[in-house]
Amino acid sequence: MLLVHPVTEVVKFIPVLIGSVILGTSSGNHVWSIIPLALIVGFALTRWFTTTYRVGPTHVELRTGLVQRKKLAVPRSRIRSVDIEADLLHRLLGLAVLAIGTGQQADSGEKFKLDALDARLVPDLRVALLAHTGGAPQSIAGQPVSLDKATAESPGMQPGREIAHWNPAWVRYAPLSLTGFAIIAPIVGLAFQYGVGQVLFRSDAVQRVENGGAALIAIGTIGLIVVIVLIVSLAACARYLTTYFGLRVIDDGRTLHLRHGLFTTRQITLDLARFRGATVNEPLLLRLAGAAELEAIMVGASPRQKILPQAPRTAIEHTLSHLLAPNEFQDKGFASPAAGPTPGSAPLIAHGPIARRRRHTRTLAPIAVAALVMLIFSIAGADFSPWWWLAPVLLVPVAIALAEDRYRGLGHTVLPETATSPAWLITRSGSLGRDRDCLEAPGVIGWTVRQSFFQRRAGVATLVAAAAAGKKRYHVLDIPLDEAWALIDAVTPGQLGSR
Repeated sequence: MLLVHPVTEVVKFIPVLIGSVILGTSSGNHVWSIIPLALIVGFALTRWFTTTYRVGPTHVELRTGLVQRKKLAVPRSRIRSVDIEADLLHRLLGLAVLAIGTGQQADSGEKFKLDALDARLVPDLRVALLAHTGGAPQSIAGQPVSLDKATAESPGMQPGREIAHWNPAWVRYAPLSLTGFAIIAPIVGLAFQYGVGQVLFRSDAVQRVENGGAALIAIGTIGLIVVIVLIVSLAACARYLTTYFGLRVIDDGRTLHLRHGLFTTRQITLDLARFRGATVNEPLLLRLAGAAELEAIMVGASPRQKILPQAPRTAIEHTLSHLLAPNEFQDKGFASPAAGPTPGSAPLIAHGPIARRRRHTRTLAPIAVAALVMLIFSIAGADFSPWWWLAPVLLVPVAIALAEDRYRGLGHTVLPETATSPAWLITRSGSLGRDRDCLEAPGVIGWTVRQSFFQRRAGVATLVAAAAAGKKRYHVLDIPLDEAWALIDAVTPGQLGSR
């Protein structure tokens, strides 16, 4: 750790180091370039000398800090998840980072982390820390056992079953998300902040394009767009490969195990007793390509706990069907789910013509307001180009198409309870970003029927199912009021009482 901590902190403060090098070079005093580096390395070294931990029979304790000492203690009975991470440097040194989740830190993003444990000890430690969840025995014949060995030898557990695995061909879906822009934008912004933009715009190539007329400018603009798309796509593919390489999702009947990563490997263990459903994310570009993403709805975990990244819809439905109805889903392979509609493709009930009219009104109203403002300014004598009138005219068909797509994405249904599976509420909404939420009926802890002024006049309402998991609130938009009461009674019978 005397090597890991300094390297980690130096990487974290690279922008500061770049600024110190520029300051030292411009001032002619190179000491300014060395002082921040020495301070960062010194601070990192103190972490090793001031950090201790202890795994006791009832608590896991961590003590850190030099000037301000901090002691954290987590009761082992409150541990809900144990994640294992190891970046390239940790793996080379045979170390790993063990992150303990209790569910209380899920919203703040904080976790109790034991950094730089011997990687050989981590599997047994994870089994011991999760023993109270029923996910694995703490010991067999007095000796701690690894997770795989416990699963295979314990008669009370089912052997782990792979319900999803990563396919290299899935990387083609990576450019269809905004991941690449999120990676490139900070780099470009930092470069422009340090004057790269001025050098670029004053270059001879840019000057020749500007002096070459409209045709050359158009060609240059198109070429620039192509280069940007190519760079962003390559960045998205690189992140996809490094993050999700070798992804496997294993279900042993009590816990869900995820393992993935190329340079930094990560192992996530989720307690299925806290599983309340799943969300299928269908952004527009992914949806057009026949792909989606899958996230778990967990109590006390991150509201965006990803199970599968961008993947074909058949793989998403295969995994979703297993999670929602494992005893009824007959495995036919990733490319061919069980016969009949799966939870990911179950037909939804449309919300009717009123919901469609409201979708169109919401998209066309801003355009009408903008056109009215332009007309008022024109009558008042404002002088602007007639070409501006093309903007609202061209936006109208786009708005109509968007409204129609939003209506087609609107719907809900209830999968009835069976002998081995509870009832499920499935609701979907959105267009550019569409979510299909599948929430189990026992996970619904309350309902809100909300009506705006215009909804009351139209006879529709927004139904909100409250849950202690995931996003906490799951909306059924613009449902007819009579159907709202029927839906509540179908998901949670008897909860309405007398109205």
